[in-house]
Amino acid sequence: MNPSQLMAVRHGKGPLLIVAGAGSGKTRTLTQRLAHLIQDGIPPRRIIAITFTNKAAGEMRSRVASSAPFIGTFHSFGASILRREGKRLGRTRNFVIFDADDSLKIIKKVVLALDLPERYSPPKVRYEISKIKNNLLDPAGFDDWLKQTFSEYEAELRRQNAFDFDDLIEKVVELFRTSPDILKKHQSRFDYILIDEYQDINLAQYALVKLLGAGHRNLNVVGDDQQSIYGFRWSDFTNFLHFERDWPEAKIVELGENYRSTKNIVRAASAVIGNNKFQRPKDLWTENDVGEQVKVIGAEDAEEEAEAVVGDILKNSWPESAVLYRTNAQSRAIEHALSLNSLPYEVFGGLKFYERKEIKDLIAGLRYALNPRDELSRERLEKTFRKAPARELVLNLPTLAVKLSLLELIGFFLKTTSYFEFLAAKFENAEDRIENVTELVNFASTFKTLPEFLERISLLHPLDEVNLSAGAPPGKRVKLMTIHLAKGLEFDSVYVVGVAEGLLPHQRSFYSEAELEEERRLMYVAMTRARRNLTLGFYGLASRFLHEIPPELIDYSLAQDISPTEKEIYLD
Repeated sequence: MNPSQLMAVRHGKGPLLIVAGAGSGKTRTLTQRLAHLIQDGIPPRRIIAITFTNKAAGEMRSRVASSAPFIGTFHSFGASILRREGKRLGRTRNFVIFDADDSLKIIKKVVLALDLPERYSPPKVRYEISKIKNNLLDPAGFDDWLKQTFSEYEAELRRQNAFDFDDLIEKVVELFRTSPDILKKHQSRFDYILIDEYQDINLAQYALVKLLGAGHRNLNVVGDDQQSIYGFRWSDFTNFLHFERDWPEAKIVELGENYRSTKNIVRAASAVIGNNKFQRPKDLWTENDVGEQVKVIGAEDAEEEAEAVVGDILKNSWPESAVLYRTNAQSRAIEHALSLNSLPYEVFGGLKFYERKEIKDLIAGLRYALNPRDELSRERLEKTFRKAPARELVLNLPTLAVKLSLLELIGFFLKTTSYFEFLAAKFENAEDRIENVTELVNFASTFKTLPEFLERISLLHPLDEVNLSAGAPPGKRVKLMTIHLAKGLEFDSVYVVGVAEGLLPHQRSFYSEAELEEERRLMYVAMTRARRNLTLGFYGLASRFLHEIPPELIDYSLAQDISPTEKEIYLD
């Protein structure tokens, strides 16, 4: 361990903030800190170690003695408190925990019973309730419809002897604030609290930690505000920035040495993130090799970008390659290119593009339009949609297929089913699903006829390609995932696609400095996943983040169909 890591590991009593840059071994340092406390004579039962994922908790457990302290997520810790104290909230010890689907089913019943207007869809209601709980808001300050829905939903949870997932934090905070005896009891149970990825905590988690640690004040946290990318889940990195305000006697240890990436990658990523104003300044450095320049590929469209990326993967044969993107919809072009080149791949944290429900719904409609004898597609339409829209589709699609253009036919399907409204009413991630549909429509616009389009799609997924992916060793499959899912991972070679204005940064961030800075942190996370090779691709207007990388660190190339004279257009 380096001197800074050892300083953190050997820290005595009192608050400790470990400011750790990307690839600096922050989780290892916290784990060693945990082991050191046990070796120093602190009873394991007197220590709490909190992570954000079960995987991280499992890895931490594997690195410490069998007589380990509590190691788990915020929610598992909260559940353990509620098992002991739930009777104060009208629950027995055998309460159940409702997941997102369970909660949505209850909310659907409540919405129906209250006869709320259609615009108050169950996913929207669930989102608002979750926001209230994660931000410790008072429901009384909201509109009547939400107050009433919240009250009925809470009553139903009590009736069924259940908590929802958000309750596992919010209800513990409520208990601690309203029952000083319970707070004191649990404060006295622990001498040390260790927290990984502290930059990702939300207000409810922050309140829980502050209450529990107020007695002994031995709060030890590690994190990197430059990797805070979960604002959409109400994480608030300012809790990290304000640690010294909350714990003025805190010891600050900075971990600046990157053990993961080459010098050029570290320099490029640091240059980008250095443009954020609201952050804790860091000096990230590495003793690793200089390495290759960061490759930047300019293309005219997603297809050309994907072809260039896959061509580079084939040419270089990196042991481990990952393609990262801002939104799930961007996987389509990459999947096409990989399939056409018979390269095995796997999509992390989700389905392959053509396996997603919204894509299968639309394609079922198009296949039935082309071939009315396709019973599987007809059955999907009848099962998915209400009777009237389903009848209209079955009756009219085959006739319209010979009269309308491909895009007009798709428009008829979307209008008849009110498909975007349908998705919004059924799914919390409706926005992502709508983006997937939009991506498919954009791809369809490049084809002249319906048969041509459907044939192209069908030929992209032959059985031997599926078998190839299934039989390939994990290290030989190209990994596809969103940047959010890539956090905490690393790969020999990383390809970040769609580094363009409107995608990264996303267009939703254009009018908010805070959101734009989170997009820049997202870019930083993507870049720092790479060990040896980093390639950034774009089409359309190059992202402002590309302009923030020093030119001497960039090896710029053009996709084959872009003329050299256009180079200035794309980067200017």
